[in-house]
Amino acid sequence: MSVMLFVERVYMGIVISYITLFGRKPEVRYKFEPIKDDEELGNSNYPMVLVQIPMYNEDKVYQLSIRAACGLSWPSDRIIIQVLDDSTDPAIMDLVQLECQRWASKGINIKYEIRENRVGYKAGALKEGMKHSYVKQCDYVAIMDADFQPQPDYLHKTIPYFVHNPQIGLVQGRWRFVNADECLMTRMQEMSLDYHFKVEQEVGSSTYAFFGFNGTAGIWRIAAINEAGGWKDRTTVEDMDLAVRASLKGWKFLYLGNVQVKSELPSTFKAFRFQQHRWSCGPANLFRKMTMEIVRNKKVTLWKKVYTLYSFFLVRKVVAHIVTFILYCLVIPATVFIPEVEIPKWAAIYIPCVITILNAFGTPR
Repeated sequence: MSVMLFVERVYMGIVISYITLFGRKPEVRYKFEPIKDDEELGNSNYPMVLVQIPMYNEDKVYQLSIRAACGLSWPSDRIIIQVLDDSTDPAIMDLVQLECQRWASKGINIKYEIRENRVGYKAGALKEGMKHSYVKQCDYVAIMDADFQPQPDYLHKTIPYFVHNPQIGLVQGRWRFVNADECLMTRMQEMSLDYHFKVEQEVGSSTYAFFGFNGTAGIWRIAAINEAGGWKDRTTVEDMDLAVRASLKGWKFLYLGNVQVKSELPSTFKAFRFQQHRWSCGPANLFRKMTMEIVRNKKVTLWKKVYTLYSFFLVRKVVAHIVTFILYCLVIPATVFIPEVEIPKWAAIYIPCVITILNAFGTPR
């Protein structure tokens, strides 16, 4: 498994080096023309966009996320802000509702939505949000978690790709961490996630037109969501689940590393542990559920199936976690107490060092 992980990292390093040196930029691979004002058509030249903000007891960041969404530079009559509040604290719910009313009084088309129960958690909230009648007039949906703040020109940099390329179902932006230097734990998270965005997502987008949706800071074509079967809560990674199902329907994905959205990293061990539990268990469970569906699919190429099953799922979502736990947390410590346990130098030193150096590629500092 260490060798599998090592080969995967080296392969990704070679591909991303080639892409960086010779790869074509997104605006070259796909048609891109900025949407401009039209005197005859007026604002109808702009597609209708829905912005969903799922929340759960977000008393510290709700104002920032709502303000950022309402500050998007898109015609006010061509955008709908939808706040999906799953909070259980009535005081927080009142604060969020008042904030929505404040922006509504300024002429912003913002909707405050709640539901009777939290079935399905985030996936359930997003699914319920898509059922409202006003969503039918929208062509695209941007999803921003409560601690994410897009730049005002976010839609202008992403929507044109959808308009001029009907095969694109998802455009994913990059996360930019505002608290990366808060402590040692956030710095280590930044290194890991920078590798994910700078290497894994870029390679998937440039070579296979497939990668896992990050659950936020991305825009979906609503037709792609509907064709894929909508949001499902069968695993804790509803975002990845939707991405895999949409990919099997033939939709292409585009990652834009230059479109960055401000976000925050978990700065407490409790929050970090909860996040990592979701990110490690969910993909493995989804891999178990979808393996045969991917194998039997006839709409995607064999090479894309191999990449999805072996590289995307097996090595990154299963092998990486097993190696991290068994080798580093059990086997290597066991050599200190049990002399009979021996590890080759290449497995204990060389491979881990190379993997670590390649992981640091996204954050050289």
